[in-house]
Amino acid sequence: MRAFVFPGQGSQVRGMGGELFTEFADLTATADTILGYSIQTLCLNDPEQKLNQTQFTQPALYVVNALMYFKKLQTDSKPDYVAGHSLGEYNALLAAEVFDFATGLQLVKKRGELMSTATGGAMAAIVGLPVEEVKTILQASPFKQVTVANYNSHTQCVISGVQHEIEEVKTHFKNGSFIPLKVSGAFHSPLMLNAQNQFAEFLEQFNFATPVIPVIANVDAKPYHPAIVKHNLAQQITSSVRWSAIVEYLLAKDSVEFVEVGPGNVLSRLIQQMSMK
Repeated sequence: MRAFVFPGQGSQVRGMGGELFTEFADLTATADTILGYSIQTLCLNDPEQKLNQTQFTQPALYVVNALMYFKKLQTDSKPDYVAGHSLGEYNALLAAEVFDFATGLQLVKKRGELMSTATGGAMAAIVGLPVEEVKTILQASPFKQVTVANYNSHTQCVISGVQHEIEEVKTHFKNGSFIPLKVSGAFHSPLMLNAQNQFAEFLEQFNFATPVIPVIANVDAKPYHPAIVKHNLAQQITSSVRWSAIVEYLLAKDSVEFVEVGPGNVLSRLIQQMSMK
């Protein structure tokens, strides 16, 4: 049994996609029309240094993940399960035929635009501490708007909150590594509620199909039900990414093989950590 997993923001790198833009020229042209700029130029050359800006990162990763998936299907069969980390969940839904390439890109474009408008927030990775210990430290601290945004593994998570609280809470973490992330907003936290509400309204114009492959959701680490696609996609913006729970769900299946489809190996390394617990 195989599970394809798709990475999210943070896996982008200049040069990603390579020859795939030429090989999938029609999809590349579709992307350019939807986005209003050359996705190939952004990913391969990034001449204006926009690749790390949320409103450009998210469409770029979605397109590259998608092209890598379509390329893989030329020589490989479809997986038994799919999942994606945050933005990568859109590629999982694409693989499950919940929507087509163009619709997914429209969603991701809007999502990136809304999330990029968030200001005053910050995020930091906490590496080397059990996640439960991180939660205990946060609960005991005076910073009540700092929450766990990403449960990446048992000893790696990301916290999110108001910028000055993220900066000040660092002193409460005496052990482990505290790594500030280069983002403008408190993604996957209640502070993103305005973006979530706007995105929920945007989603109302779309219709989604029933997944043909089980998609394990970020919001609750359970298979998507067709009736809650819109709810999950909106909720995901403020909810924690429960990646470690997703991996545990899949590890409970018989002889699961994980295949990361996208640039880099961030998810593969997290899964390896989880598998060795």
